[in-house]
Amino acid sequence: MYLDSTGHNDEQSILNELTLAGRFNNAEVIGRNDGKKGGHHDVKLFDFASLTAATNGFSTQNKLGEGGFGPVFKGVLPEGQEIAVKRLSKNSEQGLEEFKNELILIAKLQHMNLVRLLGCCLKKDERILIYEYMPNKSLDKFIFDPARRESLDWTTCYKIIEGIAQGLSYLHTYSRLPIIHRDLKPGNILLDIDMNPRISDFGMARIFDRDVSEIHTRKSAGTYGYMSPEYWLKGNFSEKSDVYSFGVILIEIVSGKKNSNLFNSEEYHMNLVGYAWKLWKERRTRDMIDSTLKDHESSRPQILRCIHVGLLCVQDKPMNRPTMSNVIQMIANEAMPLPDPKKPVAYFTGQNLNELNSSGRKEECYSVNGVTISEMEPR
Repeated sequence: MYLDSTGHNDEQSILNELTLAGRFNNAEVIGRNDGKKGGHHDVKLFDFASLTAATNGFSTQNKLGEGGFGPVFKGVLPEGQEIAVKRLSKNSEQGLEEFKNELILIAKLQHMNLVRLLGCCLKKDERILIYEYMPNKSLDKFIFDPARRESLDWTTCYKIIEGIAQGLSYLHTYSRLPIIHRDLKPGNILLDIDMNPRISDFGMARIFDRDVSEIHTRKSAGTYGYMSPEYWLKGNFSEKSDVYSFGVILIEIVSGKKNSNLFNSEEYHMNLVGYAWKLWKERRTRDMIDSTLKDHESSRPQILRCIHVGLLCVQDKPMNRPTMSNVIQMIANEAMPLPDPKKPVAYFTGQNLNELNSSGRKEECYSVNGVTISEMEPR
């Protein structure tokens, strides 16, 4: 199953490149399982032929989806383990950067709410990442599909919300390397067989110095609708950017609607976040609750509290947003008083929408502890 000696020089050169590119002294996680006694490495190198067999030749029947990185296939290893195989598109410069990023950043992250990287393949011109397989696929397939959403009761929704919060809190505060995800959205939240959430897709993620409150970039990279206003307007991001994304997801889970939807008022077109705040101001927050959850009368206080927390997360100024550790306390402790949320940047006129659509940036260069990092095009 693992790498043989064929093509070793080519693969070793890639490993050396990744080690040099580590930049934050964490590239030691990239290793080689050579079968020697006592040798332990966190990332296994898989043989390309084994992955071809596991995915039935990367057949369309095994294809799970496709993103900016490339297609993802379901595979089954000889011992019966199911895997997700993420194959880099050969012409994707963005994908190559994401490939290196995921290897360098997440190989040593271990948390029950993060998807686990099993290994990679560096065979000739192939760049492949292998993950544990998540049978329920991604969160967006549930919350935005009317048929599948019927299977989401509030207990499951709350478990998903809490799990995402725990995973983000680990990334920001408790992992060895503090990490900002930068592309948190329902499509990047995978669900295991028991509907536990796993944060995935760390291609855009960045390590940050705990002494640095904010990083500036001249180009945004992420998904509109989930990017914080300071990020897509000014190119500034921090852990509070992830908090904003979490707040959007929380409101989407409770409402069953996408933030990209526009809601009309007398003066404005507004997105879901703006609509949620408007209903909160009018003391009509319960109107945000999806019809599949409205029968959960006993859970209504907890549901309304989660909407309130979501609105705190999407406030305009990053300093006003809670940390993810605070969020966990807020949703778990119903006796904990919550401040009133301030109005989010979520009201769009035609001019605002044109500005948003034209806000893409062409390049990025920023420094953390003297290290310069280049970025990819936004997606």
